[in-house]
Amino acid sequence: MKKGLMQCAVLMLFVSLVGVSGVWGKDGSKFILLSSTIGPIDAGIVKALEDQFEKETGITVRHVGAGTGAALKIAEQGSVDLVMVHAKKLEEAFVAKGFGTERIPLMYNDFVIVGPAADPAGIRGMKTAAEALTTIQAKAAPFISRGDKSGTHVAEMDLWAKAGIQPSGPWYTVYEKGSEGNVPTLKFTDEKNAYTVIDRASYLGLKDKIKLVILVEGDPAMLNHISLIPVSQKKFPGVNSRDTMTFVDWLTSPAKGQKIIEDFGKKEYGQPLFFPESKQWIEKMKTKK
Repeated sequence: MKKGLMQCAVLMLFVSLVGVSGVWGKDGSKFILLSSTIGPIDAGIVKALEDQFEKETGITVRHVGAGTGAALKIAEQGSVDLVMVHAKKLEEAFVAKGFGTERIPLMYNDFVIVGPAADPAGIRGMKTAAEALTTIQAKAAPFISRGDKSGTHVAEMDLWAKAGIQPSGPWYTVYEKGSEGNVPTLKFTDEKNAYTVIDRASYLGLKDKIKLVILVEGDPAMLNHISLIPVSQKKFPGVNSRDTMTFVDWLTSPAKGQKIIEDFGKKEYGQPLFFPESKQWIEKMKTKK
């Protein structure tokens, strides 16, 4: 019930954003509606991309943030033109059902396991998430999960599955406000002096306000791939496919959106928060070798 109410609240907020904008024509031209997973929004990269795109093209983009599962549910109502999400299985199902046209690689970062600096479970420096999670379970160290079918939650459960564990017990807590995003989840984990799986960008954006530290990183299984999926105009005739594809082409261009992604975060954090991953970017990198 709580999750359903949260999704309704998100949708109502989205409708209010649409209602106050009042800048699109009857055919939806010059205005794009984006449903995005929360992490990139909290990191600031979604706004940076939207603002620069509007500056260059005059096409306005507005977004609503939700966990990947909820973001896709919003798109299944035909309420948006484009989604930005990070859960491959959910994305593939969305496309297979005809709601989206295709999965388009955009960017990636990685998940990390964070916890108290004292590291009571003793996982610091472990090479794989599976080893670390197995140790956390064996020692019944407090662990916090978003538990909301977001991309972060799906990734966490995949890591537990790779470890051969179905987490449960007093040590494993599903945060009741996990659907509000990574920032509240990190703050709650910090309050509980616990461990969690989170994406690096979310952690870096909050690290000066919490005591948690990165303890396990670098496992290829913890890569976090973020995709674009245009909503199908065939299924929803009102979708603004023309301007959406202009935005997608801009986002995936090595000289446009991919360049912004490459540089984002370097000045503030001394390292990029995300890495370009479009097919066009990869082809460009191949020609440089």
